[in-house]
Amino acid sequence: MMSTNTSAGRQVRLQHLYRHNDDRLLVVPLDHSVTDGPIVRHDALDGLVGQLATGGADAVVLHKGSVRRVDPRRFSDIALIVHLSASTAQAADPDAKYLVASVEEALRLGADAVSVHVNLGSRDERQQVADLGSVADACDRWNVPLLAMMYPRGPQVRDARDPELVAHAAILAADLGADIVKTVHVGSAAAMADLTAACPVPVIVAGGPPRRLSETLSYVAEALEGGAAGVAMGRGIFQSADPTATTRSVSDLIHARITGAPSLVLGREPVAAAR
Repeated sequence: MMSTNTSAGRQVRLQHLYRHNDDRLLVVPLDHSVTDGPIVRHDALDGLVGQLATGGADAVVLHKGSVRRVDPRRFSDIALIVHLSASTAQAADPDAKYLVASVEEALRLGADAVSVHVNLGSRDERQQVADLGSVADACDRWNVPLLAMMYPRGPQVRDARDPELVAHAAILAADLGADIVKTVHVGSAAAMADLTAACPVPVIVAGGPPRRLSETLSYVAEALEGGAAGVAMGRGIFQSADPTATTRSVSDLIHARITGAPSLVLGREPVAAAR
């Protein structure tokens, strides 16, 4: 989770992020509203964050304006990741991401970490990679953990889950200074094992569209079996009938508070990375 050369300030923030004292994370992104429009009533966001904290989520991802609509006391029970990137589904190039906040702004809001989105292969890739590098530098200066959300997306990308492309996206983030990488599930525990073995920082997988709870748990279990450090699951949780209960079920699986290892949920042996 952290090395001996990690600064004291970064260690404090990482300890709050990894609040369950293991190397696993359940992150709930609530940044969808900038891209797609409202996800909850404006007066319901605080209550939703409270449900996620009660259910055992480790962290929530919010844009800077949304943070102001949440009772600050919530963040004693759940870590705050402030998202620095933005774009909308209405843009001429929705794959282009732009920085709309800084590490310093995030710190003023009480952030434990920040996140940046990069679309590998997009027309705007050059700027996004440069932004990732500059944010990583600011994170080092201010001792703030960095979550990089990395996706193969663009006109030349034929398969967004191609294991080689996803591995490239993950290692790009690690090489430029990310502490944690969020990316897509590459389709199987064996393929995930190869990906996570190649990446020197923890990899968490995107949650994808809403599913039935049993399907969600199988999806998470397969990712964990492949060496993922957890999931970043938004719609699958906040669009569920009971966000608190769904969060609790996923958190219990990620943090091994269920009977049996994740592989047993799938009914097979754990998978090792290819050598």
